[in-house]
Amino acid sequence: MAVWTLGINHNTAPLDLRGRFAFAMDQIAPALHGLRQSLAGGQSPERVETAILSTCNRTEIYCSAPAAAQEATLDWMAKSGGINVYELAEHSYTLEKDLAARHAFRVASGLDSMVLGEAQILGQMKNAVRIADEAGVLGTTLNQLFQRSFAVAKEVRSSTEIGAHSISMAAAAVRLASQLFEDFTKLKVLFVGAGEMVELVATHFAAQNPQAMVIANRTLERGEKLAARLGAHTLRIADLPDSLHDFDIVVSCTASSVPIIGLGAVERALKRRRNKPIFMVDLAVPRDIEPEVQQQDNVYLYTVDDLANVVQAGKANRQAAVAQAEAIIDSGVQNFVRWLELRNADNPVVPLIQQIHSQADTWSQLEVARARRMLAKGEDIDAVLQALASGMAKKMLHGAVTELRNSDVQERAQTAQLVSRMFLRGETPTRH
Repeated sequence: MAVWTLGINHNTAPLDLRGRFAFAMDQIAPALHGLRQSLAGGQSPERVETAILSTCNRTEIYCSAPAAAQEATLDWMAKSGGINVYELAEHSYTLEKDLAARHAFRVASGLDSMVLGEAQILGQMKNAVRIADEAGVLGTTLNQLFQRSFAVAKEVRSSTEIGAHSISMAAAAVRLASQLFEDFTKLKVLFVGAGEMVELVATHFAAQNPQAMVIANRTLERGEKLAARLGAHTLRIADLPDSLHDFDIVVSCTASSVPIIGLGAVERALKRRRNKPIFMVDLAVPRDIEPEVQQQDNVYLYTVDDLANVVQAGKANRQAAVAQAEAIIDSGVQNFVRWLELRNADNPVVPLIQQIHSQADTWSQLEVARARRMLAKGEDIDAVLQALASGMAKKMLHGAVTELRNSDVQERAQTAQLVSRMFLRGETPTRH
């Protein structure tokens, strides 16, 4: 079985292209089933494991399947985005085996993010794994890959200062707005959407004590809950075009597949504001705000990609932490590759390991049967347990001890080192 990753991200594809491949949460499970069938190619789909990670900065497909299925992944992804394979190939990357593992570990640890060291991606990755697991398309191999990714990410965050100097998207948005407006206490801020990103940004803006904050969301109940936590008001999405002129700052991040703030609505708002400036942040992929809005005078529109230069501030201060994180990741990759190789049916070690496990099972069954006979005769339980442990130990050590005794002088030192590594954890054998 092969393991690979196919994806696009903020480094390889422009915002509008990434928008074509963005999956809403409720779209991922059906997409996973479709992908699995496509990769199976008429064979048993149970042999295919897959997961999809979709965020504003990346869409990635993780697979474990027969190697012949790899080429079909690019075809399926191209069709899902409505573009041809050649165009997708120009903006995508395919990583296999250890490189796929390294990429997953770096993503989980925040090393591949637009904001170096940001923590949100780890939660997004865990959600992707949960959805794949609930959809029944996550098998042993990918589960190992992701669980090891999470363990590596935890070690990176606890052992390094990778996130100590990071600037979040939310903080970057506030910083940019402060360059346009001097006094936040006179500003009205509108947030479109009520998801994690909007909540994070709204919390940062709330700390600036604006005159008013309003939440507009398709689901009124969710919008009201967020508004209650922030001391904000709510607005119906349907009323958004007629109310846009009231706001100095607009931040939008929804899962809409089409823009919800159009050029016409912004033009009307500007007229009613008598061309007072509007600061707009579109954190959605695909876009929530039509790109043509950027061309309007007195509109300052920023997308997730426009914030890149701001969030990279202080990157030099984190290089030492990055080096530490990469070392942790290297170790994790090596361990995963060893695990993967042991599962490979072509590995000559695999049958031997299976035979060893089978022999150990046989020994344990023999000793347990002997212990039961002793108990049936009424022998003391402590004596029975001691006999059971002694019997297993003798059976396990018999082959190694025999080899040590029977090996010739030339082989004895090598045999001693091998036995030492196996039973003494690498300690030097004691000489008598």
